[in-house]
Amino acid sequence: MKNPNRKRKIVSYLVITFSALIMLTPFVAAALNSLKSYTQYTAIPVEWIPNPFKWENYIEVWRMTDFAQYGWNSLVVTVLSVLGALFSCSMVAYAFARLEFPFKNSLFVMVLGTLMIPPVVMIIPQFIIFKNMGFLDTLVPLWILEWLAQPFGVFLMRQAFLSIPKSYEEAAKLDGCSPFQTYWRIFLPMCKPQLATLTIFTFMTKWNEIMAPVIYLSSEEKFTLPIGVLSMSGAWFGKEQYLVAAALMTLVPILIVFLFTEKFFVRGASSSGLK
Repeated sequence: MKNPNRKRKIVSYLVITFSALIMLTPFVAAALNSLKSYTQYTAIPVEWIPNPFKWENYIEVWRMTDFAQYGWNSLVVTVLSVLGALFSCSMVAYAFARLEFPFKNSLFVMVLGTLMIPPVVMIIPQFIIFKNMGFLDTLVPLWILEWLAQPFGVFLMRQAFLSIPKSYEEAAKLDGCSPFQTYWRIFLPMCKPQLATLTIFTFMTKWNEIMAPVIYLSSEEKFTLPIGVLSMSGAWFGKEQYLVAAALMTLVPILIVFLFTEKFFVRGASSSGLK
């Protein structure tokens, strides 16, 4: 019995390794392209390995663009969005999962129903609202909506709260905790995997968002990284390797966030989140 199991395990590892290599190939190719000269970048047949490695391409990106300002704007938008999503979605989800009030289930169905509304449909109404509020050409429209409890986050956190036994809530009541104290001190610490999942999804969405910044921003000093880099694509004609280098640098914060939240993210996919 050991040999078949061992062979099956070896085959599984080989398949996983081969799949991982396929997934990494575009990233490795982009990394190598970012270190080439323009002649090597456009060479036919393809020159896979840069000769020499032009590390100064990354320095040129910082010199030719206001990369630091773009990155700061993206960081402000993303951090505020993540904080808003974690706070608002978890609070609304706790209400739907643990509190009793009229039409609770009907309201939750309505919240889930908004997931079927295409985001494009809401662009014009949102633009009019933000224009009347004087928020055009500011970063506010890029993060404020996340403080209004987006439906996906509400659904994710509600499922997490429902998985917690009622005995925890009853014990908190016996200790004199209010509903908010129960939510903040008992339920949130037990849902770290789901909070990490929501953090990663929100961070990736906001960090890479292009449509909203294009619609609401007009001043270059307000640009976020995605549209800041794209706005320089014309100036980099004949220097496309710089564009690749800039795109790779925008991935670094996402990788850092994932590395710090990975263990919670994986646990959230394999367990209910209870200790």
